[in-house]
Amino acid sequence: MKRLLRAFWLLPSTRWFIREARQTPGFGLIDFIHGYVYARWPYLYIRIGTGEHPLVRILKPVFSFLVRALSHFPVDKPQIASTGLVPGKIAAQASSRRVTFADTYHGKVISLEAARKLVTVNQEIRLTDLEQVIPYSLARNLILAHPDHILVLECPCRASRPNPCRPLDVCLIIGEPFAGFAAEHYPDRCRWITPTAAVAILQAEDDRGHVHHAFFKEALLGRFFAICNCCSCCCGALQAHRNGIPMLASAGYVCRVNTARCIGCGTCPPACQFEALSLKNGVAHVDDSLCMGCGLCRSRCPEEALWLVRDPTKSKPLEIEALLAAATGRQSRKHPMRGAASENQTSLNGKWSNS
Repeated sequence: MKRLLRAFWLLPSTRWFIREARQTPGFGLIDFIHGYVYARWPYLYIRIGTGEHPLVRILKPVFSFLVRALSHFPVDKPQIASTGLVPGKIAAQASSRRVTFADTYHGKVISLEAARKLVTVNQEIRLTDLEQVIPYSLARNLILAHPDHILVLECPCRASRPNPCRPLDVCLIIGEPFAGFAAEHYPDRCRWITPTAAVAILQAEDDRGHVHHAFFKEALLGRFFAICNCCSCCCGALQAHRNGIPMLASAGYVCRVNTARCIGCGTCPPACQFEALSLKNGVAHVDDSLCMGCGLCRSRCPEEALWLVRDPTKSKPLEIEALLAAATGRQSRKHPMRGAASENQTSLNGKWSNS
């Protein structure tokens, strides 16, 4: 009976999603339908997207054509001068390029420390137009309503694979209306957790050598909605990125090697999910064009010969404290009497119970 009611009745989380959609500038009916389908049936959506669904195998030629077409199909959205390329190429690229389907869904590589801070933030946040942080034309807002509402979800990418990495429950859905939507529509695949438990999951996944990605999607109100812990064998976005589809943004850093300390032990190349590390002439070598600055290699080097440096040719790091400080500073200069209050950073609200 409960499943029947879910199928034909608008649950509170669905009504919440509709309200948020109506208040989101430029969010149309097609966006809403796309977002609802993605949020309501993520496992089917991802199985089709990763090619694991039987229908894809049967209709593979048609789907291959559609994927190629959609990857270059212009989306009717405003273009901004933000591509994530080196600064000298940004203006030329932006003037000649239209927004494509690939721009509407993507992840930002983040460090373990940055991920920890995102799941432990204790205030509601509204940061918009983060084109320098999220170098994509769409879905670049970090808006957290009820940030203490955290759900751990069975990873749709892992669940779609015949022999997935374990455990499955490693995707963190953060804030509303997304966490509540998942809890009401597929409760058998998720559970509420505390920020402390979320940090423990992040640490365990980091220990397993998996990359943390903050995911954004245009159809999900153009916002940040989840932190996924990704491996190259299961993650659809990571595989797409390695195949040339621009779905991931760099952490903003690049790995460097202390050749005096490196002993050429070979520990770091297999640890890199992006295949950016290799051994040359007996020492580790970094391909800057492939390195995404996640830092997994650094923590695994037994000689402490690797470290990360800021790369100005890549997008800025997604570090919540720095973003909030910058937003507060801008608003304080614009409105000296406001102090810390701003349109980009809301005041601290009371926590809403998960019960």
